[in-house]
Amino acid sequence: MMPGSGLPLALTLGEPAGIGPELTLEVWRRRAELHVPPFYVIGDPDLYRDRAQALGIDIPVKTVAAPDAAASTFDRALPVVPLDIEVTAKPGLPDESSAPSAIASIRLAVADVMAGRAGAVVTNPIAKNVLYRSGFAEPGHTEFLARLAEEATGRPAHPVMLLWSPELAVVPVTIHLPLKEVVDRLSKDLIVETGRIVARDLADRFGIARPRLAVAGLNPHAGENGTLGAEDRDIVAPAVAALRGEGIDAVGPLPADTLFHARARAGYDVALCMYHDQALIPIKTLAFDHGVNVTLGLPFVRTSPDHGTAFDIAGTGKADPSSLVAALILAARLAARTPQLVPAQ
Repeated sequence: MMPGSGLPLALTLGEPAGIGPELTLEVWRRRAELHVPPFYVIGDPDLYRDRAQALGIDIPVKTVAAPDAAASTFDRALPVVPLDIEVTAKPGLPDESSAPSAIASIRLAVADVMAGRAGAVVTNPIAKNVLYRSGFAEPGHTEFLARLAEEATGRPAHPVMLLWSPELAVVPVTIHLPLKEVVDRLSKDLIVETGRIVARDLADRFGIARPRLAVAGLNPHAGENGTLGAEDRDIVAPAVAALRGEGIDAVGPLPADTLFHARARAGYDVALCMYHDQALIPIKTLAFDHGVNVTLGLPFVRTSPDHGTAFDIAGTGKADPSSLVAALILAARLAARTPQLVPAQ
């Protein structure tokens, strides 16, 4: 069975004090206009009722016991699968209910998709600092999802962050690291494994027959053959050669300062970048309102809007739902190509 075949998407609560709840309400309100696929949200139904009332919008909220009731409910009410946690956080003001509810929502969404009850996981933004204060041990969403996948399947997962938009797709090889630690963590093996996963998932899930990978250099001018740093010559170039030896269409290392203009982008499907900001600055410049965060390397589809919790505007109704809409639409598209996996016994 294919998860995308008639199964609703599991949308997580995210940080309840952020813009996630109001974006969820707005996307459901405009579901027909925006051609949004059916979804249910995992959270506190009263939170959505209260937030809708505070925003002055008339949206029916329906508590559903399980995802299978969501599809029939979606046309007439926002379906909410409840958590056993009362969410008391107010817009812009995280409290002691924030982290437990956000974490529980993610856990249930993954359980639903792994059990074949949902087509994909779509995550509203979390506030990492709020989670860290509660004892959350993972660096972020991506790493937590990988741990949940390993628990469900009994197999290790190597998650890869892809930031996707029609204009540009990028992958940071190292992610949430201080810049001074990037060189110590960067390795040929890490680049090769990342490139393999990217090439495989772009082919299997995005339907790109032979994905073209452009690999950015770490240093200015891709190191100028070692004169501006040896990492591109000694780490990046051998990794590109290894990928090519496996039949993957990869080129590089390429100077990052000329990699993202329109003519350059026409020559590749995804850019592999060596560190977080090298990847995220160009895509957020080109597609700030509609970029999507996709986690590759998992046994299920996960997408997320490419923005944060925006505590400063939470509760005002000013948040733009474009990125969440794009995340939902892309999740349905990818789920339709992703076979359901059976969890390990």
